[in-house]
Amino acid sequence: MSLRALFKSAAKALCVAALAVPLWAQATLVRVQTVRGPVDIVLFDGATPLTVANFLGYVRASAYDNSFFHRHAAGFVLQGGGYTFPPLVKIPARAPVQNEFSATRSNLRGTVAMAKLGGNPNSATTEWFVNLANNAANLDTQNGGFTVFGRVTTPSMAVVDNITALPIVNAGSPFDNLPAINPPAVGSLTRDNLVVVSFARELPTTQASDSDRAFNYLEAQFPQFISPASPGSLTAAGYYFRYYAATNSYVGTKDGNIYYLVPAIDNDIHLLGPLADWLAVAISLGY
Repeated sequence: MSLRALFKSAAKALCVAALAVPLWAQATLVRVQTVRGPVDIVLFDGATPLTVANFLGYVRASAYDNSFFHRHAAGFVLQGGGYTFPPLVKIPARAPVQNEFSATRSNLRGTVAMAKLGGNPNSATTEWFVNLANNAANLDTQNGGFTVFGRVTTPSMAVVDNITALPIVNAGSPFDNLPAINPPAVGSLTRDNLVVVSFARELPTTQASDSDRAFNYLEAQFPQFISPASPGSLTAAGYYFRYYAATNSYVGTKDGNIYYLVPAIDNDIHLLGPLADWLAVAISLGY
C-alpha cells in the first residue's frame, strides 16, 4: 500500500471513530516523546487537580527528560517516571501528592495513573503508569485506589502497544520487568536498549494554530513516517510546515489544505486533504 493510501485509510477510519469520542474541552495535553514514537496524554485537570499539578511540576522541570520505561508487567501496566540514564539515577521526588482516586475514573485500558508505595494511599511522587487492560477490579480496590489522572490518546496507544511488544528482560530489581530493544544475549544493556523518553512537554491545544494542532496529531498517528515528533514549524514558498529529520519527510499546510513530501519516495508534493477535516479529528482526540 502506498504512503498516500495509508494516510487516507487511517484518516477515514479515524473520522468515523471521532464521532464517538467526546471533545476534550480545555484539557492539558502532554507529549512524552519516546524512541518508539510520542505517547500523548490528555490530563483530567478538573477531576484530579492535585495529581495533575504534581505531574506537570515534573514535566515543567524537565525531570522526565532522558528517563525510560523501566517496568512492563505484561498485559497489566507499562510504568515510567522513575529513573534516568545515563547515569542511572532515580528521579528526585518532591512531596507526595494526596490521593484523588474516584470510582468514576477506573483503571481501564489506556488510562494513566500514579504509582505509589504499598499501604500508603498518599505516597505518589514521580512514577506513573499506563493501564494495558481493564485493571479496575485490582487497582480500584487496593491501597485507597490508584488515581487515574489522564488518558493516552487513541493514536498514541499504538505506540504504547509497540513498546509492550518488545522483549522483557530481568536486569535485577527494580528492573526485573524491563522492556528492552534488541537486548544482547550477553553483556550489559546500554542506552540503545532502553525505551528512552527524550522529553516530556505540554503541547498547546487551543492556544496553538490549526496547522500545529493537526501536525501534532499526525505525528502521533504516523510516527513511522514523520519522526521525531515536535520539530519547530517553519515557513517557505507559502507553506507552513515541519521537517522530520529521521524520516527525511515534510508535512505542511497551504491555502486550507495539508500536504506531504517524502523525497525518498518521490520529489512531488502530495495533497493529504483539507486542513479542516484533519483538524476535526485532531480536536476530537484531544489535540
